[in-house]
Formats: sequence, structure tokens, C-alpha cells
Amino acid sequence: MPDLFPLPPAEGPDSPSDPDSPLDPAAMRAQYRTSGLLERDLADGPFGQFARWFAEATASGLEEPNAMIVSTADAAGRPSSRTVLLKAYDERGFVFFTNYGSRKGLEIAANPYVSLLFPWHPLARQVIVAGRAERVAPEETAAYFHSRPHGSQVGALASAQSTVVGSRAEIDAAYARLAARYPEGTEVPVPTEWGGLRVVPESVEFWQGRENRLHDRLRFVRVTEPERRETAWRVERLCP
Repeated sequence: MPDLFPLPPAEGPDSPSDPDSPLDPAAMRAQYRTSGLLERDLADGPFGQFARWFAEATASGLEEPNAMIVSTADAAGRPSSRTVLLKAYDERGFVFFTNYGSRKGLEIAANPYVSLLFPWHPLARQVIVAGRAERVAPEETAAYFHSRPHGSQVGALASAQSTVVGSRAEIDAAYARLAARYPEGTEVPVPTEWGGLRVVPESVEFWQGRENRLHDRLRFVRVTEPERRETAWRVERLCP
């Protein structure tokens, strides 16, 4: 497993020891001394390679290794990003859950192409997925929803995610009303506009930090073979 060796902080007024001076982000550097990532070391496909790295990220003690940045764009091409949690993955794609009426839900409805980024900085690794999002089946949504903690279920029902609200008190009041209606031990109904999205990847890039910024970037690209009705993956190396 790779190690990350940051350089010591710069001395002087921009040092963290001087809280009254602004920090200079241009002076912040880390040297990545890792074993790298070679083509011969890859799993047969992107999902096998992701499973390998995901297991290593989890074993490293990294907090919430399933956290990923989801980037979407609206119909006019204006992007937005946020962090969500990966809840499932297999050969079909990567799944997360959200309110379909949220900003990301509405943007995906208008433009289903999204990017996922897993920022595993302590391991000097990133995984970048580019693909098309599609809704999961209602029964898959219901199964996951009812596996969540009771409070999270009530919270999803209480919040019209991404809409403007007048105050925190309004959110708390909505939650309190629904918590009284659906106390612990009762079944909370799945919100109408809440459900899963599966990102079907067109490419998956595995980024491994290396010394002197000569990082390893290996990308699986989906290649469809219509005559065989099968999907294959081509591996490309990208310049760092």
C-alpha cells in the first residue's frame, strides 16, 4: 500500500504557526513516494480494480472511503458538485441515493452525464468515473431506504432537498411532526421523489501519485462490440 510523505511546512510568515498571516496555498507541496501503478498490476476490469483499491482504502482506516464527489451540469452546461456516499457497486455501475427534486436530481434529469471522484488523499490515489446516470428500480430504492436508520428515513421525508427554506426552525419542526407521526418501530413511507441513481461508467480512471508529479494514470474505456453483444474495456495510459 502506498505511503504519502508530505514535505515539511514552509518557514516564515506563511507558516501555520503564525495564525494572523494568510497561508500561501502555492507553497503547500507534498512529495508522493509510492510504488506506482503499472498496467501489469491492474485487475481484469474497472470494477475488479475498484474493489481492490476500495478494500485497501477501507483497510487503511480512511474515514468514509465511500465518500465521492458527484459533479453534474444543467441543460446550459453550468456545473455543480457535492459529496455523497456510494451505497452499492457491481458490473452495472455505481449507486447513490438522493432526492430526485434536488439540484443534482434535476440536473441529471436534464443532462444524465456525470462524473464521480473518490479523493483518497492519504493514499495518494483518486478514482474518477465518467458515465451516464439512470434511476434504479423502485424496489431497489425501497429496500435500501428501509435499511437506513429510522432517523435518516424521517429526515429524508422531512426535507425537500435543495429548496430554499426560511430557517433552521422550519426544518426541525417538519422533522418533529413526522417523527411523531412515524415513531421508532413504525414503517416510514419512501418519499415519492427519493431514490437511487446508478452511474453506468463509460470510463474509469485510476490515479496514483508519484514523485516529481509524474503520476500514474490508467484509464479503462468502455468498448462496445455490437456483434457479440458484449462490453469490453480498453486500457489507456494518460500523461500526468
